[in-house]
Amino acid sequence: MYTMGVDIGSTSSKIIILEDGIKIIGNIVVQSGTGTSGPTIATAKAKSFLSNNNLTLDDISKIVVTGYGRFSFDIADKQISEITCHTKGINFLVPEARTILDIGGQDTKAISVNDKGQVLQFFMNDKCAAGTGRFLEVMAKILEIPLEKMGEYDRLSTNPVAISSTCTVFAESEVISQLSKGISKENILAGVHNSTANKVCGLLYRTGIKEKIVLCGGVAQNQGVVRALQEELKKEITIAPHPQMTGAIGAALFAYEEANKNL
Repeated sequence: MYTMGVDIGSTSSKIIILEDGIKIIGNIVVQSGTGTSGPTIATAKAKSFLSNNNLTLDDISKIVVTGYGRFSFDIADKQISEITCHTKGINFLVPEARTILDIGGQDTKAISVNDKGQVLQFFMNDKCAAGTGRFLEVMAKILEIPLEKMGEYDRLSTNPVAISSTCTVFAESEVISQLSKGISKENILAGVHNSTANKVCGLLYRTGIKEKIVLCGGVAQNQGVVRALQEELKKEITIAPHPQMTGAIGAALFAYEEANKNL
């Protein structure tokens, strides 16, 4: 039995195919942008993705969609919230997880879960871009550092500067000012990562932080942020396997459960 999970986020869409609710057949991340174009692009990519795996929509028992654009994805059988799907996906990948941190393009979610993988409580930073992927993209652009190189630059830092502003606009001015003083990009970027960790940990502390702590979302691929989070928390953080795909994996698992209801 094949099921599909789709996570239409603010900047990208993630699509995954599961076989029998266990085996990942294939997965892709599509830069679908924001606004109404996201679901349209995701629909087209989902169909071509199936074709590339020698499948058609008729071969998929159920499709579940999550994320910002879930209500506009017209080939789905069901829509489920991001919090629920990310938790489902993490519980599948890392059953020992008790605290989940998802840093996405436009928001950050801190989720507390029990030993059954059920959500106990969650907190979101959805009013400000600080501590999100968008914040880091803006900083990378100012520093002229490729996103995929941010972790490397962080490792070369010897004296991180303090970035006091959590607001993206003010932090941008602060970074420009630091550059004008001749401070190295490495030390500025490490300061940006520290500022991000400080902002994000404010959400985590509200959950009570029980280990194991698992990080997911695209920002989980930035080792500089991981370093800053572990230093701030003084605890080890586990990066989820397929960190960008956890919401889509959870959606595909829910799709499998839906399909089995009809058997």
